[in-house]
Amino acid sequence: MTEQPIHWETEGTSRVPFAVYTDEDRHKKELERFFYKSHWSYVGLEAEIPNPGDFKRTVVGERSVIMTRATDGQIHVVENVCAHRGMQFCRERHGNKKEFFCPYHQWSYTLKGGLQGVPFRRGVRQDGKVNGGMPADFDPKDHGLTALKVATRGGVVFASFDHNVESLEDFMGPTILKYFDRLFNGRKLTILGYNRQRIPGNWKLMQENIKDPYHPGLLHTWFVTFGLWRADNKSELRMDAHHRHAAMVSTRGSAGQATGQASQVTQVSSFKESMQLNDPSFLDIVPEDWWKMEDKMPSAVMMTLFPSVIFQQQVNSVSTRHIQPDGHGAFDFVWTHFGFEDDTPEMHERRLRQSNLFGPAGFVSADDGEVIEFSQQAFETKPEHRMLVELGGRDVGETDHMVTETLIRGMYAYWRKVMEA
Repeated sequence: MTEQPIHWETEGTSRVPFAVYTDEDRHKKELERFFYKSHWSYVGLEAEIPNPGDFKRTVVGERSVIMTRATDGQIHVVENVCAHRGMQFCRERHGNKKEFFCPYHQWSYTLKGGLQGVPFRRGVRQDGKVNGGMPADFDPKDHGLTALKVATRGGVVFASFDHNVESLEDFMGPTILKYFDRLFNGRKLTILGYNRQRIPGNWKLMQENIKDPYHPGLLHTWFVTFGLWRADNKSELRMDAHHRHAAMVSTRGSAGQATGQASQVTQVSSFKESMQLNDPSFLDIVPEDWWKMEDKMPSAVMMTLFPSVIFQQQVNSVSTRHIQPDGHGAFDFVWTHFGFEDDTPEMHERRLRQSNLFGPAGFVSADDGEVIEFSQQAFETKPEHRMLVELGGRDVGETDHMVTETLIRGMYAYWRKVMEA
């Protein structure tokens, strides 16, 4: 690795150098330290592969992997790289197969990744003798697909190339695990649909975006006008002990047009008092029993599990958002919208309607892709400069308000600990 040293203006992380987003060698180091070692990565939902033989192609970091359900019902994750000549043999995103085979030389593998077939392994008989073939000591058991360690909880599947990684529960930590179990509480999930987009920005910017409670009521006209996310909502920001994962928790108040009351934030330029819905049912929001946590009923919880995934509850819309890096200056962003098997038909339709707030053309999140792109453009032209993330102070800690950038400072405290080790 030859990345240039980074200059931090302060001992802390309240001023983040642009260089953390612009160096390709540093990006490769991030992949090794955050995606391929010591961390769990999100790969999908069990509901995406309900039947034996079902599979889903996805990624861990920049490596292509396949999540499969074997004939015994067990879930496996294997690398999509043939053990023979290294071809990424699986091209479909989803499907059902009895086995995998590489079209290059037709090596075949079980759904668990074991090598089961090698054409001409014992050579070809010709003119009374056997020509070619694999060496006599060739053992298929030594040449299966690379298998990842797998952990599932609440219907969510994680995988790691590092078989010595800590348990998934320890990785999340008790604070974040509480919010994870609130959403994935044992009810069977159903898949509603997908959105995919390519965002020309560094992958960390999406982690930052969902750790940033400062921008939603300022950038997103929808949020502030219809009262879905406002700085004056009852709220809390929570982190794990390492400050790498976070939960932004907000309880929708009575302000905003969604309840027919006048907003008290008319000084915010993104507030549009004249904005009306042609179809009011779009914001037909119904509180659900599982929202309740102790004495609270959060209407929005945005969880960031570093480095790979965001778990979203925005009123009745629930989804996962998978961050898939592609070089230092771009990432793919895959949304999986889901519901629950015991949803009523009315709730099923409500979740589908509200999912239109999000995704690449969503009324809210289209804004995020644009600002990330424009930020990356600036970073590339001025890598010696830095960001200022000092709202709420320069320290790192949990808060009971949204007027802070503490979660971003916390993430970079962890980033520095790992990257500068």
